[in-house]
Amino acid sequence: MKTMIIEDSRLARAELRELLQAYPNIELCCEAENPRDALPIIIKERPELLFLDIHMPGKNGFELLEDLDYEPKVIFITAHADYAIRSFEFDTVDYLLKPISAERLKRAIDKLQHEKTTNNLNHTLDVNSQVLLRDGETCHWVCLNDISYFDSYGNHTYVFWNDKKALIYRSLSKIEERIPAPLFFRVNRQQIVNISHVNSVESWINGGYRLELKNGEHIEVSRRHTSRFKEIFSL
Repeated sequence: MKTMIIEDSRLARAELRELLQAYPNIELCCEAENPRDALPIIIKERPELLFLDIHMPGKNGFELLEDLDYEPKVIFITAHADYAIRSFEFDTVDYLLKPISAERLKRAIDKLQHEKTTNNLNHTLDVNSQVLLRDGETCHWVCLNDISYFDSYGNHTYVFWNDKKALIYRSLSKIEERIPAPLFFRVNRQQIVNISHVNSVESWINGGYRLELKNGEHIEVSRRHTSRFKEIFSL
């Protein structure tokens, strides 16, 4: 798996590089010490996995991810435990606190491999599939195409359909792996929209779009996802 380390500490990069030598499936292609230097390298190399620090000079790790036009797997490396909840907004594999031990890194790599295996086994749902949504003690039996959008809430997700909603224990990234694209389109890091429920599209701030759904709600397409939106849906 093509991998990049983004970490402002030279010593921390060297230690992680040495630990990763135990994993021949992790192909370390590049490194950077801050988001400014990392962005052009990522655009060129498009690594599948990022070992990403959060506190760095200039932009932080979260802001770097928001600038990307695709969503690599991410293993955060940080000395600050208080960012763990926000990390779930991205395609986070794990969250490692410094200093990183060989045992803790192994657990993260094992988790990454397990996710890849599970993804290969999971089949994509059809637009007409019926899905079971468990909201606490309540269950809902819903046609997938009736769902207008999904909204991330940490490692949970709100599901909206027919003026109803349910909070399910499933991350947005996991849901995205099962639902059919491009009918269901990731418009920003927190929301996936059913395109068949879009009533209109208008240009919006920062070069993005704003979607009006048939139920009257408005959802923004972030700058990060706008280029792919135009590529897929423009004539």
